[in-house]
Amino acid sequence: MSLISLARRGRVIAVVAGALLLVPVLAEARPGGGKAGLGSRGSRTESAPARTDTAPNGAQPFQRSATPSPSQAAPAAAGAAAAQAARPSMARNLMMGLGAGLLGAGLFGMLSGAGFFSGLASLAGMFGFLLQIALIGGAIWLALRFFRRRSEPQLAGAGAPMSRETYQPQPDARMGAMAGGAVGGGMGRSAASAAPQTTPIQLSGEDFGAFERLLGEINTAYSNEDEAGLRQRVTPEMFGYFDEDLSGNARKGLVDRVSDVKLLKGDLSEAWNEDGFDFATVAMRFSLINALYERASGKVVEGSATVPQEVTEHWTFVRSRGGPWKLSGIQQAA
Repeated sequence: MSLISLARRGRVIAVVAGALLLVPVLAEARPGGGKAGLGSRGSRTESAPARTDTAPNGAQPFQRSATPSPSQAAPAAAGAAAAQAARPSMARNLMMGLGAGLLGAGLFGMLSGAGFFSGLASLAGMFGFLLQIALIGGAIWLALRFFRRRSEPQLAGAGAPMSRETYQPQPDARMGAMAGGAVGGGMGRSAASAAPQTTPIQLSGEDFGAFERLLGEINTAYSNEDEAGLRQRVTPEMFGYFDEDLSGNARKGLVDRVSDVKLLKGDLSEAWNEDGFDFATVAMRFSLINALYERASGKVVEGSATVPQEVTEHWTFVRSRGGPWKLSGIQQAA
């Protein structure tokens, strides 16, 4: 190959590489961006949402969720029970030690020629022996009562301060527990509990309007780092995830900006009621402008401040009876 051909090929490679460098890197720091799934779908957290025209390939599973997986919770419970059974009982060891001491004392008396029950021939010796037995029995009873009280289960959050990630004023605290959000207080749904009965529900145009409005409002609140706005529109579990992301950006000296959120297409995947709460999973394809900036300089380090990108996600919403819809989960399209 001649030097002229090599030079021409090198120029072509340089042009292609330069064009690739001009293509903006898609920012994935938006709410739920770049993650396979955050949040919960009530009793359907472990099941995939129904496929729709907007997301024909379905959704990716949740990677982070406060609702425990039955396949994970059962072995954990069995392991805890086995560990408890294998744990040595201090009270039992105490009784065995006292019994061994009395037996040893009797054998010593017998070997020394005084007899196994030496010292018990007199009435005073007999009363002294009974008093010792009573004292030993009382000590064993107190020890058993003490260790039994310590082995009783306690609430997971008893006595612990509640962090801002788990705080949610009433009546939203119950909604957070329903959606798997109130894990800080140990109120999340247990996998061992019976699965609730679910009933399909019908949604109205007003509900779909609320979903589209929340899509824009949640992205705006996230972009503005508006914690109060996020608390009003998401479950405590989702707020914890968003707050963790925003705090991480702040530590790195970064800020995430989202703008021009437009819903392009959306359709309902599932809608149901369980335990008095309504759930709805909606597949949505929307466009937005998303960029990650340096706080100090305002320089774009990821994404583009002008070029929009299209995203397809499953958003799950939950509401209590008569309450507003709130975001309880985000899953990326498969």
